[in-house]
Amino acid sequence: MPPVRLVVICLALLLLGLATTPAVAAEGPPEPVSLTEGWEFQLSTRQPAIDSLAWAKVSLPHVFDSRPLEALYGGTVGWYRLRFRAPAAVPDLAWDIRFESVRRAADVYLNGEQIGQNRDPYTPFSLPAGGLLPDQTNELLVRVSNRKPSSLREGWWNWGGIIRQVELVPRGRVALEELGLVPRVSCDAEGSCRASFIVEGLLQNRTDQTLKPRANVTLSSPAGELTEAVGRLPELAPAEKTRFRLPVKVRGVPALWAPDHPRLYRASVSLTVEGEVQQVEQRNVGLRSVKSRHGLLYLNGRRIQLRGASIQEDFPGRGPALRDQDIERIVADLKAVGANVTRAHYLLNDRLLTRFDEEGILVWSQAPIYHRDTELRDPDYRKLAVETVRRTVLSARNHPSVLTHSVANELDDEPDRKGSIRLFMEEAAEVTRDLDSSVPVSVDILTRPRSLHRQRTYKAFDLLGVNTYFGWYGRADALRRLRPYLRRLRRNYPELALVMTEFGAEGIVPDGPRRQKGSFGFQADYLNRVLKVVDGSPFMSGAIYWTLHEFAVKPRWDGGTDRAELARDGIHNKGLIGYDGKPKPAWFAARERFRAIPLYRK
Repeated sequence: MPPVRLVVICLALLLLGLATTPAVAAEGPPEPVSLTEGWEFQLSTRQPAIDSLAWAKVSLPHVFDSRPLEALYGGTVGWYRLRFRAPAAVPDLAWDIRFESVRRAADVYLNGEQIGQNRDPYTPFSLPAGGLLPDQTNELLVRVSNRKPSSLREGWWNWGGIIRQVELVPRGRVALEELGLVPRVSCDAEGSCRASFIVEGLLQNRTDQTLKPRANVTLSSPAGELTEAVGRLPELAPAEKTRFRLPVKVRGVPALWAPDHPRLYRASVSLTVEGEVQQVEQRNVGLRSVKSRHGLLYLNGRRIQLRGASIQEDFPGRGPALRDQDIERIVADLKAVGANVTRAHYLLNDRLLTRFDEEGILVWSQAPIYHRDTELRDPDYRKLAVETVRRTVLSARNHPSVLTHSVANELDDEPDRKGSIRLFMEEAAEVTRDLDSSVPVSVDILTRPRSLHRQRTYKAFDLLGVNTYFGWYGRADALRRLRPYLRRLRRNYPELALVMTEFGAEGIVPDGPRRQKGSFGFQADYLNRVLKVVDGSPFMSGAIYWTLHEFAVKPRWDGGTDRAELARDGIHNKGLIGYDGKPKPAWFAARERFRAIPLYRK
């Protein structure tokens, strides 16, 4: 074959290959890359030497030290190192590094250069992986500090570490962040329902050109019925960031999510520019309506009565670094005790929330603004606190199990008299309602017998969480004040739904008189007496025991037993199940009472 003809054929084949092989962006971006294995760790206040022999091999999730020892509570500094091979380069594609949770503060370095930091220990964060070397070995270094001011109150142990997953996330020319699929459900008197999702998020143009993105949304019902929609998104100037909202009406009869039938839709949101796929996000989401009406709580138009127990992400030997087995254990124990709801003081692990979606367990979700009255006097801190609320809501709102977003726990019980508390509550409620109007906005209040003055601040909310320990902290005979207190609370706030979000007693001593604080008998009796009051208060929409499992709380924790002879080992003993995994008599009492109350009330 003549050389010239051979060259022509080769060029033709090359051009044909370029024409028929679509760009990676047209096929869609690559999958996220898990960065769970291969880490090394050491404790050090200074950056360790590369060749230090103190590096120990670890896997994520991980905590510095899983022992709740008093000497460890104040916190220290640890370093994590990962050497990994990055994916090959793809045109117009970059990567972020996403951390699900690092407690408490993180400074992140990639190949020797700092790429960012994070100071919120309870919500996810992402950092652009600038300087990532494609198809080469990279080094990721994370300085983690869990040093905590002694004045900062938290009702759980001060764990330190990278306690949840880390992954590389692809980003195209336009990046979609903070994706939410917020349900809208309306039903008529005959029970016929219509539904839609509001698809929303934050768009970022990563280029120096003006771009016109589109969103392709596909919803697959539990029965396989498809809803497809294409929507134009806002035109983006170079480097511009903007929010968007896109309504998508669901075809056919909506398959509603509820604890007795936790039906889920499979949602796919594809972001395109000029026909090329930039990003694909997939979620399992649910259609449900949660409303507070005339002081009562309704799910999908039916009045509900909640019974359950709160949780802490804490297992012996691992703390909050939950394994799959731990997540399944939490789900199984809640179902076994007959709980239809649970609660926590911070954003729960996304894998755990997903299991609650699948199993039909409702979640009282809460931002970790806990006893922060002093800190909230500072305007800068208030801004940070509202941002924590925002990040918590953004992460929780895609889960149909979430029945409310609570902005705080146990701030001053008279916020009208404390301008800083009132300002925070009102702003946090406004931000929450803007991000997710599909569920009530709530706040959990600390109650005392003297807390009887109506607070105008609470008009910003739909639902009040009522933390009551009448008859536990202080005089045991104060429990008789609980029923009249709840009635007064209803008179003060007739328009707000009320749920008892905390009550409990320490159970430490297996034997002992039933009337003696700290005994297993007292704990079980206390649970029965409080639930009897709730059962006899038809205006209450539920009760959530504090807590399902025992957990590490803080050194020399007394817990209200007022008994000097009992050991103070840092374990919160109000749990229905001991730190050793054994149920107490109160667990069986709770199971009997929880199962006796149906979810739906007439």
